[in-house]
Amino acid sequence: MKKTLPIVLFIFIVITACGLSQAAQTETPTAIVTPPPSPTTPPESRSLSICLGQEPNTLYPLGELNAAARSVLAAVNDGPIDMVGYDYQPVIITRMPSFENGDAEIVRTPVQAGGQVVDADGNLVALATGIRVRPAGCRGDDCVITYDGATPLEMDQVVVNFSLRPDLTWADGTPVTADDSVYAFTLASDPNAVVKSFLAERTQIYEATDSQTIQWWGKPGYIDPAYFTNIWPPAPKHIWGDFSAADLPSIDIASRSPLGWGPYMIEEWIKGDHITMTKNPYYFRAADGYPKFDTLSFRFIEDPNMALSEMVAGRCDILDPTIRLDNHAGLLQEMQAGEQAQAFFVPGMTIEWLGLGITPASYDDGYEPVRQGDRQDVFGDAHTRQGIAYCLDRDSVVKDALYGLTTVPATYIPVGHPLYDTNIDALPYNPETGISLLEQAGWRDVDGDPSTPITAVNVINVTPGTPLKLNYYTTTATQRRQVVDILEKSLAQCGIGLNVEYFSQNDLYSPGPDGFLFGRHFDLIEYAMGVNSIEPPCGWFTTDEIPTASNLWIGTNVTAYKNEEFDAACRSAQLSLPDEPSYLESYRQTQVLFSTELPAIPLYYRLRIAAARPDLCHFDLDATANPLWNIEAFDMGEACRN
Repeated sequence: MKKTLPIVLFIFIVITACGLSQAAQTETPTAIVTPPPSPTTPPESRSLSICLGQEPNTLYPLGELNAAARSVLAAVNDGPIDMVGYDYQPVIITRMPSFENGDAEIVRTPVQAGGQVVDADGNLVALATGIRVRPAGCRGDDCVITYDGATPLEMDQVVVNFSLRPDLTWADGTPVTADDSVYAFTLASDPNAVVKSFLAERTQIYEATDSQTIQWWGKPGYIDPAYFTNIWPPAPKHIWGDFSAADLPSIDIASRSPLGWGPYMIEEWIKGDHITMTKNPYYFRAADGYPKFDTLSFRFIEDPNMALSEMVAGRCDILDPTIRLDNHAGLLQEMQAGEQAQAFFVPGMTIEWLGLGITPASYDDGYEPVRQGDRQDVFGDAHTRQGIAYCLDRDSVVKDALYGLTTVPATYIPVGHPLYDTNIDALPYNPETGISLLEQAGWRDVDGDPSTPITAVNVINVTPGTPLKLNYYTTTATQRRQVVDILEKSLAQCGIGLNVEYFSQNDLYSPGPDGFLFGRHFDLIEYAMGVNSIEPPCGWFTTDEIPTASNLWIGTNVTAYKNEEFDAACRSAQLSLPDEPSYLESYRQTQVLFSTELPAIPLYYRLRIAAARPDLCHFDLDATANPLWNIEAFDMGEACRN
């Protein structure tokens, strides 16, 4: 319009002038001079460059995604729900469902023998005589019954309604509908799905009740505390519908350039180098001026030194947490002080653990230290585990190896989490208390030489004279070497000796039965474990999660800690709803048991580290959210000063 308006105006003037000249023939025509149209300068295209520490392994949203893929997909698909600050925010749904607002309810459902239900232990089973279940209205273990195959039985079923925003559109202009979410569920529950879905298995019905409403029914007995998140992110059925669930992960339109509804859409993926995106004109927040950039590029730079150089040179606007900046925390702080960069340090949901080999895999066929050569049962007494914890100078680890940017955990739940028990304190470094606890367990300094390990005198299940010298396994990472140096010296103050061995990450984390961690072949092992959810992971330390031959060595309870009371409390928490008293109380009980029993010793909260150019704004690194959860709001330059 800017170019055609002067022409239209010129035509109007000429026609008007001609009309006047015909009416007054005697007047001398006046020359009409039309100024040339003012040139219009198109707005300068704005671009943002985010550097990743790895290349996405796939962009198929229903695939097994690495961290880089999750960052990239945050620009393609916005939501459906964001996890920010240990809370949930609706993005493409109109509100979070709840029992209070009527979008969720519990219905009593008759169940029959042979039908699938979730039993009293949380397992998905076919209902049969002898199965222990929670009848309708039952939440605790005190009301569990054993099904007799004859008595009519009703169980609770959770029903949740999700309402999509009415202005959702795919990046090709096609409306996003409830059917697209149902289609995604169909793909996730397909036998050929790449990732086996725990939630899909426990879903009885997932259907569209109208074009913008989805209804989820859990299977009878499945009480999910996070029921309000049980929506599948829509998948573009109109694009993918002609392909099978088995084929989609290998097809470019699903795995390399998936269509989304978010702020950006993929233009190209140059393998090994970069991904380029452009602004999605159909983004549901476009009318509000989002996103702020016309083009977005993701560059793949594994070397943190090179990534920092590229940021200083202006070729990386943001360094994503996938770039391993752990060893550059001090440099980043200096750069921030010199206004060369912004540094972001956030303790996250991942904890650095010191695993104690409470029950090595060799004990699975019985504990026989003499006949079978099993390692002595040095960690069987909780006093020994507590004593070791008091002898670990974790505060110095945080101060010296992590620049004081994180803290020592007291339990397995992060300190900022709403379910964290503030009455529990992290055990301090106190060698005197540690030695006292070790002596209570039966360890003594029999030779009076502080340079030699203490030995067993009357330790339960340990041969007298056994020295407390432990193998310590971890990876070769520089930061972990620093941690080991500090801990080795502090443990020596209590008469605990170490034999330290470093391994590659692949070797340390290789699967059982031969792997050190998951094969349960260690005395002490330093490793990291985290979750991509807000729900506290008490299941990490339950008996069911012990990696064994019977479960193909898959499980998180690598120390093989066993405690029926802990199992029951965790199970109660996982099968309760957030507004029920048993939910909070059960999680509190798991933390109390954890802090006294110490199935593993939490060393520190792992840091999420990112960096950005000094004039970038609205990058909000959060403990629980995707690092790029609000990428549409990122801005820089003059806009950040206004």
